[in-house]
Amino acid sequence: MAKNRHAKNISIFFLLVAILLMFSMLRNMTNDQEELEPFTYANLLQALEDGEVESVTLTPSMEVNNVGEAEVKLSGVREPHEVDIPNISGFEEFLRQVWEDQPELGIYFNPPRRPSVWVTVLPFVLVFGGSLIVLMLVLRHMQGGGMGGRGPSFGRSRARVSFLDKRKVTFSQIAGLDEEKEEMAEIVSFLKAPQKYNDIGARIPKGVLLVGPPGTGKTFLARAVAGEANVPFYSISGSDFVELYVGVGASRVRDLFEQAKRTAPSLIIIDEVDAVGRRRGAGLGGGHDEREQTLNQLLVEMDGFAVNEGVIVIAATNRPDILDPALLRPGRFDRRIVVNPPDVKGREGVLEVHAEGKALDLDVDLKVVAQTTAGFTPADLENLMNEAALLAARDDKTSIDMESLRKAFIKVVAGTEKKSRVITEKDRRMTAYHEAGHAICHEILSDLDSTYMVSIIPTGRAGGYVMSLPSEDKAYHSKRFMEQSIVALLGGRAAEELVLGDITSGAANDIERATGLARNMVVKFGMSETLGPIQFGNDNEEVFIGRDLHHTRNYSEEVASQIDNEIRRIVTHNYNEAKMIISTHIDVLHKIVELLMEKERVSGEEVRKLFPAGALIAKDTKGLMGESGVVRGTIL
Repeated sequence: MAKNRHAKNISIFFLLVAILLMFSMLRNMTNDQEELEPFTYANLLQALEDGEVESVTLTPSMEVNNVGEAEVKLSGVREPHEVDIPNISGFEEFLRQVWEDQPELGIYFNPPRRPSVWVTVLPFVLVFGGSLIVLMLVLRHMQGGGMGGRGPSFGRSRARVSFLDKRKVTFSQIAGLDEEKEEMAEIVSFLKAPQKYNDIGARIPKGVLLVGPPGTGKTFLARAVAGEANVPFYSISGSDFVELYVGVGASRVRDLFEQAKRTAPSLIIIDEVDAVGRRRGAGLGGGHDEREQTLNQLLVEMDGFAVNEGVIVIAATNRPDILDPALLRPGRFDRRIVVNPPDVKGREGVLEVHAEGKALDLDVDLKVVAQTTAGFTPADLENLMNEAALLAARDDKTSIDMESLRKAFIKVVAGTEKKSRVITEKDRRMTAYHEAGHAICHEILSDLDSTYMVSIIPTGRAGGYVMSLPSEDKAYHSKRFMEQSIVALLGGRAAEELVLGDITSGAANDIERATGLARNMVVKFGMSETLGPIQFGNDNEEVFIGRDLHHTRNYSEEVASQIDNEIRRIVTHNYNEAKMIISTHIDVLHKIVELLMEKERVSGEEVRKLFPAGALIAKDTKGLMGESGVVRGTIL
């Protein structure tokens, strides 16, 4: 009712404005018609001399001295004329002379004309009223609400309410998260039959925090809980709480929980909760900071004096380390569920889910694809299948085959191949030596994955790439694996220096990654023999400044110098190892380069055939799909 009344008032206002505009247009049209035959001051003087005037009504102006208007009625003319009089005193003297000769002439005098109040006030009223209406409409659009009996809905929740419908998500649509679904099944059971838990004295968790990297299915899992329990759920992002105006976020939290309580049992799903749940005390506003007030209200609603029966909060974040400790204690988010990327069995299940509705060729083996896509999240796998379908349709195929999957994987991991880019022969040969150096290190070093493909076709931001084939999912990495990874990263620079006698900027990213890996070995993993198993640096940084801009140093300048020297020693030692490997297999390096210059893209099998017999150790190539397969590799 309030919205209808407000809309009616706006309609009346704009109707009045339209009427005024029409009146002004009609008046302008009348003036235009009169301007076709204007009656000027000179015409008035001539008419008075000719005796054609019946009466003259003179009205002085109150604003300007000796200026006024005259209403002149001519003989035989029904409508009078209005004439501006530039000199009132002189015109009065002229009227007296005419009246002596024409006594029948009617001469009248009006008091000075005061300007109309509406003429003075109406423009200000229109401007003020129009500005007020525009401001109200803008605020309504910004806040996403209407105008109610209490004014703009600043404090109303922006949560999207979803009840049962045909698009609900269930556990059957989720694959690769078996243990996570078992944890969430208790929530579903409580929402369906809460009395069973109340009778035995059990307290169901008030909140569940889903933690994991982006794309692992945290939000999808939360929606599945609501779909399985057949209850309404309120979904909102953490950033929707916080606004410019102080107190708005806390009001929205109260309104959200009030709505959820009215439809209990119900779920509240907060995505990216770190936007509102960051650790307090790091802001510039102290206790009056808007974000902190919003967090305080959320803490009270979840476990405070308010009764919160039948409402369960499920939040998702990939930054649990910056959340406020009060938010994570028992009684608020009682349960923390870590959602990691799926293993090989889970990836196969995810691929089967996303393959539904897609036409797959008979040669597509999803089990093999799962084995060779280590590290992919469910979002990555869904994107892979979709890109393969798009590429198959682009090639006018009726189904998705392994070739489409291979092209899709290269596009997802490395980027789109830019075959039309014009590159000089010198740059192509330099790129070939660089990538060949990476490939040789991958084949020689025992702990590294075998080479799957080498290419000198510009792809994405890279001039070329080497793609390695992982044999299995790895939970941990050894010190030897990290050192060999540094060797492989610096293999391209080593090949440039040994063969071309010069170095280029193409190894910038390789050097950055190698240095970062060496630093982590020293300061984070305790893999330095000189410094020992000690972690240097404190990760409890000020969250207001940000993780990447602030790092607390808990060691002296002398130790910092030792850290720098140890990092330099690790990188330099492994760079020398890379040069030694390239020097030993310099003939193979030249053969790979010539093959790349001819074909631009070479498979790992073709690279391995160029090595002499017995030069390579046997490596597990489980999951290798040949030339038309899909792999999850490292782009060097």
